[in-house]
Amino acid sequence: MEKAQSHETARSVMSAGAECIGAHETLDRAAQLMRSHDVGALPVFGPDDRVTGIITDRDIIVKCVAAGHDPARVTAGDLATGLVWIDADATVEEALSRMEQHQIKRLPVMDGHRLVGMISESDLARHLPDDQLAQFVHRVYARP
Repeated sequence: MEKAQSHETARSVMSAGAECIGAHETLDRAAQLMRSHDVGALPVFGPDDRVTGIITDRDIIVKCVAAGHDPARVTAGDLATGLVWIDADATVEEALSRMEQHQIKRLPVMDGHRLVGMISESDLARHLPDDQLAQFVHRVYARP
C-alpha cells in the first residue's frame, strides 16, 4: 500500500469529476443517479451552478422515506446538508482532518468555485497506510 506523503494534495487522491444533481431535482431522481453511477452521494448545485450541499443515500432513506415523505415530491435542495469541502491544493492531512472533524465519509474537492472531484473512503484506502486508514475510520465512525 502506498504511504500518504505530506506533499500529496486532495487533488492527487480524489476521484476526478463527480456526478451532481440540481437542487430542484427530486430524491427519486437522485436515487436513480446514485444507482446508475454506483455512488452513495451527490453534490447539489443551485440555480447559479454553485455547489450548495450534498445528499447521501442514507439521507434519502432516513430523512425522507423513513420519515414518511414521498421521494418523488421532496427535492435534493430540501435535503441537502451544509457543504463541507476541501480546496484541491490542500494536503491529504487537511482533508482527513476535515472529514474526521465533521464525521463524513465523502468530501467534495473544489478548485475555486468549481467542483473537480470527491474524496471517498475508497480513495483513502488506495493512498493511506493501513494504520492511518484505521485511525481515520475509527474517528469518523466513533460516536460522541
